[in-house]
Amino acid sequence: MNNENNNSISVNPVKPIEVDKEENVLSEKKQSVNFSVLANYGEDLTAKEYVTNPAIARDDEIKRLMIVLLTPEKSGLLVGKPGIGKTAIVEGLSYLIKNNQVPEALKGYRVIKFNSTSLVGRIVVDGKDELIMNLLVQELKHTSKTIVFIDEIHTLIGGGESMDLANMLKAGLDRGDIKAIGATTTVEYNTYVIRDRAFLRRFEKIEVLEPDEPTTVKILMGTIPKIAKQTGVTFKYNEYVTELLVKAIVSATSEFKRVYGLSAMYPDVAFSVLTQAFSHALYHNKKQVDIEDVYNAIKISKRIYPDSIVKELTKFRQDFKKLCEEEGIVLPVVTIEDVEDKEIDL
Repeated sequence: MNNENNNSISVNPVKPIEVDKEENVLSEKKQSVNFSVLANYGEDLTAKEYVTNPAIARDDEIKRLMIVLLTPEKSGLLVGKPGIGKTAIVEGLSYLIKNNQVPEALKGYRVIKFNSTSLVGRIVVDGKDELIMNLLVQELKHTSKTIVFIDEIHTLIGGGESMDLANMLKAGLDRGDIKAIGATTTVEYNTYVIRDRAFLRRFEKIEVLEPDEPTTVKILMGTIPKIAKQTGVTFKYNEYVTELLVKAIVSATSEFKRVYGLSAMYPDVAFSVLTQAFSHALYHNKKQVDIEDVYNAIKISKRIYPDSIVKELTKFRQDFKKLCEEEGIVLPVVTIEDVEDKEIDL
């Protein structure tokens, strides 16, 4: 098809391209030998440096995922609303593998992450036009101890290519050449994935639920060291006061206060406010996040209804009145006019 030809691209091999200085041409034989879909399109999650466990309070989901991966001819399918931490669960598994905290049968495995859009296309290798997914399946036949994680896996169902990409993956799963983890949202699962019964037989569905408020607080508290390392900014207060501020963030982003939209879910919606507090500190050239930074992060959030922001900040000033007096900080009164004109982030 014309669309396929337009999407064809040439790619660089994993190792540096060798150029014949006399003829100034590429060695196609070396290119085909060196090219790797895993290396060029994938991200090795087991090679990442983790400050803390990225899947805090997700022990049950990780345990279920490991059991599925240990089951012959089965792979895991994480299904849940956007922003609730499906990718974090896979990172949590990778973290445990990296630290040898998994069953013996999973030790030494790599977890390679792909965005599904990177697999839907064609490339030219050794002068031939090839489907990227086909090359991946062929490569995995000769690769040991590798788990492929495909985010937004629903896009591989009936992708419109000359051969359904999902069918190519199914063949590898049947032979046991591939262990895979897929992730998709509840809407896409019910719309696309559930129609392909053969595809579903190879995957065990793992429902990922939105964490409650106490669990979200625990997740955010455990994530603060990671944000601190990324930004070079720390929280000013002891653990007790810090937790009170995090609870205020989580309360301000609870279900009926947040703008309805695909991205407004725990822990993502609360995490966005927490990271904004660090950004405010950086903007003002501060080395520590203080109460004013948290206050302003809630104030400018595009994921909270304006009237909820006003109510939450009124409560915030009351709850932290003593701390503000000790810090010599005056938190300004915020009215609906101060926040209602901001754009809403869905």
